[in-house]
Amino acid sequence: MRRNKKERQALLKETIHENPFITDEELADKFSVSVQTIRLDRLEMSIPELRERIKHVAEKNYSDEIKSLPIEEVIGDIIDIELDQSAISILDISKEHVFKRNGIARGHHLFAQANSLAVAVTNDEFTLTSKANINFTRPVKQNERVIAKAKVTQHDNDSKRSIVEVNSYVGTELVFKGSFEMYRSNIDKKDDFNENRD
Repeated sequence: MRRNKKERQALLKETIHENPFITDEELADKFSVSVQTIRLDRLEMSIPELRERIKHVAEKNYSDEIKSLPIEEVIGDIIDIELDQSAISILDISKEHVFKRNGIARGHHLFAQANSLAVAVTNDEFTLTSKANINFTRPVKQNERVIAKAKVTQHDNDSKRSIVEVNSYVGTELVFKGSFEMYRSNIDKKDDFNENRD
């Protein structure tokens, strides 16, 4: 159903407030208008583009929470994190991330997204990756969105190591999986980790 401009803009603002991660393309489909119309609506209402909205949510909610590195050093944008448990980040693959000849993302960008998320989820001011076992399961192309999901699966107090599993998806399709062994300096402060997770 086509709406007039005033109705559409009111609903657009409400929709973005409820889901700040919705794309202009998804909004265009929802309101049966062109992507250009959505962009003009956003400009008129001073609603920033998706990337800026994601950064705003991350900085507002998580910049003070993450201990292991500044949030701007995380590759991709964190949209959810619970230290020493789980985290999620989004990376939109653009021209700068791909090979010119085929439009396929360079592997180091997917690795960096997953590895920096593994560092960020670790609740320690000094965290380093000591080992990684990774697998690229399918090529990622320009304009695709990679959602990385990290889960802390193990702590070892004696060796000061944690294991973080990261799976990255485009839609529901797995494109990358990795197991990261993280060295941390203060793991002895989390002796009750296993009790808290049971």
